[in-house]
Amino acid sequence: MRYRTNNILALVRPNKEGEGVLKQTLFFQEALGMRIFIYNIIDEPSFFKRLFNPKISEYLQKEALRHLQEVVEQSIQGKVRDNLTYRVKMGNPGKVLLRQAKMGGYEFMIIDKSEPEGGLTREETDKIISRSECPVLSVNKNYYVGEIKKIVIPVDISQSTKKKLLWATYFAKKYGATIKIVSSLSLNISAKKSLAWKNAEKLKQILLERNIKCDVDILKAKGKEKHEVILDYIKKENPGLIILRTHQESNMAGTQIGKFVSEIVHGSQIPVFTVNRFLNPMPVDFEL
Repeated sequence: MRYRTNNILALVRPNKEGEGVLKQTLFFQEALGMRIFIYNIIDEPSFFKRLFNPKISEYLQKEALRHLQEVVEQSIQGKVRDNLTYRVKMGNPGKVLLRQAKMGGYEFMIIDKSEPEGGLTREETDKIISRSECPVLSVNKNYYVGEIKKIVIPVDISQSTKKKLLWATYFAKKYGATIKIVSSLSLNISAKKSLAWKNAEKLKQILLERNIKCDVDILKAKGKEKHEVILDYIKKENPGLIILRTHQESNMAGTQIGKFVSEIVHGSQIPVFTVNRFLNPMPVDFEL
């Protein structure tokens, strides 16, 4: 199902490590005006426990829901309570999140990419980003972004960019941010003669027509891998958000995310918003 909503799904563990994710989630909620569905995913009881106590799953979910709400409301001290909904599910976190995304009802989901103990691993994060039927915003619980003045969009000439530009337009207008389109050039030719420059300039013109400030930077790889060049640029520019299009490469792990995207997601502490091949409506208040 794919329909227009104004909801964010956020995976927040009800402990100290979850506070950073919650704080970052509330930052986005405040500007975007969306409802947050706060999820906690717990282990399912063993077959034998369920055999001898058929109601144990229901009991554990109710207790986990009570604890989640208690921890969150204590952390936020009464703020935005009207925009919060709590959910507790059982099972594998990755599978649960992908199932919820497939059911529809969320503009995007927020997950922690910092690999906390007991949290999502790098491989699990990559699989969610690749397979989710809604965009994914991966944040670092230890790195809080309190303003978005710049948004970096790494451009790969082999990728479709339409969906990136729609979301870039949305976030840029919400935060009044400047967009920096960046591409890494491995060939030893003039930047302005490259296909990367021509493509980036086309994107720039589209954004300028939407009244969004935009700059283009073409970087020389100079023997480095493309993701390394982009990460160096991100560190220097220090944007508030990065927007990527997932590569549809397949590999033995089945993540389909591609090395470039994975390295950017995990190589930077800054929030990374990834869009994929699925065609989902934009938020209800989206305007070009």
